[in-house]
Amino acid sequence: MGHPADLERSMTTDPRVPDVSALKWPLRLTWVGLTSERLVRAFWPLAAVVMVVFAAIAFDLQSALSLEGVWVVTLASGAALIAALLFGLRTFRLPARGEALDRLDRSMAGRPISAALDTQAIGDNDPQSQAVWDAHVRRMEARLSEAEAVSPDLRLSSRDPYALRYAALLAFVVALGFGSIWRAGSLSDLSPQLAGEAVAAGPAWEAWIEPPRYTDKPTLYLNEVTRDQIAVPVGSQLTVRLYGQIGDLGLSETVSGRIPPAETGEDEAPQTAFSLPIEQNGTVAIEGTDESWDITATADAPPKVWFQGLIDRSPNGDMRMSFNASDDYAVAAGNAKVELNLDQLDRRYGLAVDPEPREGFTLDLPMPLSGDRANFSETLIENLAQHPWANLDVRFNLTVRDDADQISEIEVIETELPGRRFFQPIAKAVVEQRRDLLWSRENATRVSQVLRAITYEPDGFFPNEQAYLTLRMAITRLDLAREYDGLDVEKQEELAEMLWQAAILLEEGRLSDALERLRQAQEKLSDAMRNGATDEEIAELMQELNEAMRDYMQQLAQEGQQGEQQQAQNQQGQEVTEDQLQQMLDEIQRLMEEGRMDEAEQLLSQLMEMMQNMQVAQGQPGQGQQGEGQQAMEGLQDTLREQQGLSDEAFRDLQEQFNPGAQAGESQGNEGRNGGQGRGQDHEGQSGQGQPQDQQQGEGGEGNQQAENEGPGGGSLADRQRELRNELSRQSQNLPGTGTPEGDAAREALGRAGEAMDRAEEALRDDQTAEALGAQSDAMEALRDGLRSLGDALAQEQQQQGGQQGQQAGQPSRQQRDPLGREAGSDGMIGSQDNMLQSEDARRRSRDLLDEIRRRSGEQERPEVERDYLKRLLDRF
Repeated sequence: MGHPADLERSMTTDPRVPDVSALKWPLRLTWVGLTSERLVRAFWPLAAVVMVVFAAIAFDLQSALSLEGVWVVTLASGAALIAALLFGLRTFRLPARGEALDRLDRSMAGRPISAALDTQAIGDNDPQSQAVWDAHVRRMEARLSEAEAVSPDLRLSSRDPYALRYAALLAFVVALGFGSIWRAGSLSDLSPQLAGEAVAAGPAWEAWIEPPRYTDKPTLYLNEVTRDQIAVPVGSQLTVRLYGQIGDLGLSETVSGRIPPAETGEDEAPQTAFSLPIEQNGTVAIEGTDESWDITATADAPPKVWFQGLIDRSPNGDMRMSFNASDDYAVAAGNAKVELNLDQLDRRYGLAVDPEPREGFTLDLPMPLSGDRANFSETLIENLAQHPWANLDVRFNLTVRDDADQISEIEVIETELPGRRFFQPIAKAVVEQRRDLLWSRENATRVSQVLRAITYEPDGFFPNEQAYLTLRMAITRLDLAREYDGLDVEKQEELAEMLWQAAILLEEGRLSDALERLRQAQEKLSDAMRNGATDEEIAELMQELNEAMRDYMQQLAQEGQQGEQQQAQNQQGQEVTEDQLQQMLDEIQRLMEEGRMDEAEQLLSQLMEMMQNMQVAQGQPGQGQQGEGQQAMEGLQDTLREQQGLSDEAFRDLQEQFNPGAQAGESQGNEGRNGGQGRGQDHEGQSGQGQPQDQQQGEGGEGNQQAENEGPGGGSLADRQRELRNELSRQSQNLPGTGTPEGDAAREALGRAGEAMDRAEEALRDDQTAEALGAQSDAMEALRDGLRSLGDALAQEQQQQGGQQGQQAGQPSRQQRDPLGREAGSDGMIGSQDNMLQSEDARRRSRDLLDEIRRRSGEQERPEVERDYLKRLLDRF
């Protein structure tokens, strides 16, 4: 087989060589690639050194070095360049065409180029062998047309394992973007001849004053200042640079407050650069010239903050405190520290004992997100209704801080910490006991006694059954913690949360309260429309009205389920669905957005009149009989009451175990409703349901010996717990809402309640009363969760049946009109759009109004917010 070099020579001299013109350009390109490959491998160190030197010059790094340092770096860079150049020249070797031809031949299968020069070694006299050889050569010749240039291998990872070339390339690219090649002119200072010319030109100077950044004032360049007196803020930075022969120029100043070296007797070498803070009034002068300036240092005044007026609060406890703040530049931040004002408190009842140590808390004052902070007004909005100090006398200490870290004088406001006001009597009493419990844990006994008195006669007295059960469980947990485990902070907070939830249920759980909140929301919205409130205020009040209406509808539905709903309809006997009410709210919102406040207020009045005389249309299966859902709700409520009664009895048994000398039901601190120790209502012949009876049996604990182990039902607590568990299993099988998320959640909660009851029964049989109480508490929690989920499932079913409400069995459907006099539309719509604009005058007014909106939207002098509003109107209509 021939060598590629031989083939190269034979391409022009040997007539036997076939036509290989197809190899012309692939061979040239392969040679170029091989050359570039050897160039890169030989001269990459030189390129890296050049790029690093360029980046250093472009970033003017030579200015940061001394003259000696610059010369050292320059010599080192020159040596590196020479070494890299010599390495490249020594390593690089220009490739021959034969090497390129060999690389091209190796890249092809079968090496067809070499095969073209091969001669038959044996059998050249045999015709058949010669024919086979000729066929082989022709096949190799055909492959020459498929030749393609070989790509060069430019990888240097084996020669540069630390990737120094990439670091140099990065510095070079950054220098191109952020540096300047003109800075290389500074290298001329290294020339003794040029330096001598600069000295001969005479001394020069430059000076500038840079105010603190927070002042937003520009830098003052003293070379261009023509006035002699200058006023700058305290803390500004004076910078002076002196050029020329050292000692020809100097700086004289009295603004920094430093002592000159001449006065201290110290020798100081002449300086050519100064950077001094301006702390006082004084003079700045350039010695050796006639330039001088009188500097007035303007002190930064501390910020100020002051209270605007009264603190407003909403019925739900939202606090709104308006304040003003100002500074000569900008206010950076502020806070309001709240502390209890013991001197102003009425220290009676639960507040008579010393309060537990409780640190004050701090509220961050709101700052403007944009605009000027030099003088502004803001409103601090917080909801502190659940704080232990709510509705107690406190002291607000308002302070603000500027960017110079100066603190304003404290603005002290002595007022009552805004909290939620409760109007329902029992709720008000519960919240007061919650306050006393958070005030000091020494009030635990008193709180327990007062709560027992509150829950003494729930029948006809408690407006909310769930609130009663919550209070009973809170009493049980409070007594357990007080008697055995100790009332720590965590349990204190947990009990306070339970009392708060009970108070909320008592306050908001009544239909009259919901209607009152609806009236208040309507009145506030009407006042806002008449007084020209902003769009944000209108939107907030509309949201409040929507929530109040939703609460009222829910309460009305609950009243109807309990059989207490009255057949109050409007004058046309109309029954309106919740969807129709929402459409009326949307219509009111649209009228307000269009600026038609009178029409919106009129429609709002009609809506309120309808709500006050409305009956929620809902199906009543069985002609007034309770449906399956309501029966399930009542059954679970009875189960919850019975579980509460069993828990009360178990708690009293636990007390008697630690007081064996007492009669049944007696224990210190467990004062029953009859006034004697231990005569709890559930130990005096109760049915175990946690409900009081009007008649008590026996005095001083007579007849209670049996109740210690057996209840009135004729069995032990464990047996009664098992019976209650069986009843819960039966109720779980008949729950409505199958297949819905709410119904599944209710079943899951009842399953957890059953498991807790099983644990309670087992603990009671093993005489582990404390563990039984914990399991019973878990069971009650799960029952409450199940009741909530079941209520959601029933509400979901009622909403889905809204289109069929009002159509009672045997009652024919009738055409109804909405409060605007429109006929009821199809598909649940509140009304059709027919006969709304029959008047030609109404059409003309509509066209005129639309033209006026278009005209105003095109007036550029109008505010941007007004033009945006007009454009939204045009897009809508």
